[in-house]
Amino acid sequence: MADDAVKQAQEAAAAAAEAAKALQAQAAEAIRKAEEAAALAEAAAEATDASAPAAPETPAATGTAGAAPAASGPLDQAQVDAIRAGYALEGAALEIGALVNGEALPDVPVRIPLAMTNRHGLVAGATGTGKTRTLQVLAEQLSASGVAVFAADIKGDLSGIATPGEGNEKLLSRTDGIGQQWSPASFPTEFYSLGGVGRGVPIRATISGFGPLLLSKALGLNETQESSLGLVFHYANKSGLALLDLEDLRAVLAYLVSDEGKPELEGLGGLSKATVGVILRELITFADQGADVFFGEPEIDTAEFLRVASDGRGVISLLEVPGVADKPALYSTFLMWLLADLFTDLPEVGDLDQPKLVFFFDEAHLLFNGASKDFLAQITQTVRLIRSKGVGVFFVTQTPKDVPADVLAQLGSRVQHQLRAFTPDDAKALRATVSTYPKSGYDLEEALTQLGTGEAIVTVMNEKGAPSPVAWTRLRAPQASMSPSPDAVIDAAVAASPLLAKYGTGIDRESAHEILTKKLADAAAKVDAEEAAAAKARADAEYEKMQAKIAADAAKADKKAQAEYDRLMKQTSTTSRSRSSRSKEKSALEQVLGSKTTQNVLTSVITGIFGMAKRR
Repeated sequence: MADDAVKQAQEAAAAAAEAAKALQAQAAEAIRKAEEAAALAEAAAEATDASAPAAPETPAATGTAGAAPAASGPLDQAQVDAIRAGYALEGAALEIGALVNGEALPDVPVRIPLAMTNRHGLVAGATGTGKTRTLQVLAEQLSASGVAVFAADIKGDLSGIATPGEGNEKLLSRTDGIGQQWSPASFPTEFYSLGGVGRGVPIRATISGFGPLLLSKALGLNETQESSLGLVFHYANKSGLALLDLEDLRAVLAYLVSDEGKPELEGLGGLSKATVGVILRELITFADQGADVFFGEPEIDTAEFLRVASDGRGVISLLEVPGVADKPALYSTFLMWLLADLFTDLPEVGDLDQPKLVFFFDEAHLLFNGASKDFLAQITQTVRLIRSKGVGVFFVTQTPKDVPADVLAQLGSRVQHQLRAFTPDDAKALRATVSTYPKSGYDLEEALTQLGTGEAIVTVMNEKGAPSPVAWTRLRAPQASMSPSPDAVIDAAVAASPLLAKYGTGIDRESAHEILTKKLADAAAKVDAEEAAAAKARADAEYEKMQAKIAADAAKADKKAQAEYDRLMKQTSTTSRSRSSRSKEKSALEQVLGSKTTQNVLTSVITGIFGMAKRR
C-alpha cells in the first residue's frame, strides 16, 4: 500500500510539472504576441505620423485619416498600411478593386502594374464566383490603355463588352463603396468563330500550320502514334504535299500504307497499318467535333489580334465557342496553336512599358487534361518565352491545381475567387492553394471559403518584380454590359469588319488530296494498260499454240491418210493383175474410191487445205 501511495505521489508530481511547463509556454507565447502587437502598433504610428502611444491596448484603435477603421476585419492598421504601400504604384496600372477588411476601404486600392501584365496571371475560383466579370474588367482596362486583348467567349456573355452597361442603384452603391467612379462604356470588339460555325469572322488554320504535336494532343494519341504522325508530316513537307485540311491528311495516311506508297518511307521506318487505322478513326471523331470546318484556307494571320482602334484603344477579339464542353480538344489546342503561332511570328521586344496583347485562356483545364510530356513541355516553354514577344497570358480556371506546377510558376499575378471545400478533394485543393501564397495576415484557408461574389484574394508582381502583399479585394464592376450584346449589335459589328472580305470565304486549292488522287488514278490507269497488254500477249500465245497443235494434228492426219491411200492403191494394183478385163479394173477402182475410209481420208485432206479447222 505504501508503495502504491508513493507511486501515485510521483505521478501527481510529474503531472504537476507538465502542467507548469505548459503554463510557462503559454505565458511565453502571450508575451511574444504582446511584443509583436507593440512593434506593429509602433510601426503604424511611425507610418502615419500619429501621436498615439507605441503599444495601445487594441491595435485597431489607430487609423488613417479618411479611412474606415481597420479593427472590423482580420488585419490591424499596420497590415492595412503595408497593403496600401504595396499597391502604391508609380507607373500605369489596371485598377482591380479596393481592399476589404470587414468593410471595403476605398482609400486602399488594389492594382496590377500595366507593365507586369505580360508576366502572365491566373484568375481562379469556383463556378459563379465572378471569374468572367474579373476577366471583363481586366479586358476593358487593357483596351482603354491601348493593349489588344484576345479571349474566348465560352458562355456568350462576354459579348456585352461591345455594349455600354446600364447603371442601377445596387451597382452604383457597390462602385461608390470601393471608390470607383462608374460610367457606362463600350469597347472596340471583333467577333470571331471557329471555321465559320457561328456569327463571327471565320478563323481557320491549315493542318501543316497546326503541326503534329498539337494535332496529336487534339486526337488523344499516344507517344508511338504521335511519332508516326510526325513522320507523315515530314514526308508530306519533303514531297511538296500541302496539308491544308483533314481530307489531305487522310489521303496521305492512306497512300503511305498502300502498295504504291510503302516504298516512299523506305529508310524512315515505315508506318504500321494498325497505327494508321487508329489515327484515321480519331480523325473521323475529330471531324465530328467540328474540326473539318476549322481546318483549311485562308489561314488566319495572328497579327490581326494585335490591332488598335483609330481612337488608340486596343481591339478586343472575342472567339465565339458555343458548346465548348462538346469539343474540348479542338478548343484547347486551337488556343494553344494561336499562342504558338504568335510566338513564332512576333519579334523579340524585351520588357515593354505595356504588352502588345494579353491573351485570356478560359477553361484552361481543358488544355492540360491528358496532355503528353512533350506537349506540356511546349506549353511551359511558350509561356516562359512569349512575354519577351510582348504577349501576356492569363489562365482562367476553377482551381490552381488545374494548371501544371511548371506553368503556374511562370504566373506573376493571381486573382483567386472563392473556393469551396465540400469534399475531401476540395479540402485538399484548398490547402494546396493556400500553400502557394506569400505570408499574410489572413487565415487564407478560412478566407478563401468566405469570399463573396465579386471578391477575391489578390497578389501581383509589383513594379520591382516582387510579389505584392496578399489583399482581400472587392473587385470593380465592368463599364460595359454584363449581359450578352443583342444579336443585331453582333451582326452589325461582323458585317462592318474589315476582315470579313479577307477571311469570310474558304478557299479550296490543289493540295495533298488532289495530288495523290490524280497520282493513284494515273497509276491505276497504267496498271490497267499493262494488264490489258499482258492479257493480249497471253491470248496471242494461246492462239499460236492452238494453231500449232491444229497444224500438227492435220499433218498427222495427212500422213495417216496417205499411208492408207498407198495401202489401198497397192491392194488395188495387186487385184488388178489378177483380173484380165478393163471393166473389172474400173470396178475395183470405183470400189476403193467409194469406200467410207477413203471418203474420210479425202475429207480430212480437203478441209486441211482450206483451213476450216481454224474456225472450230
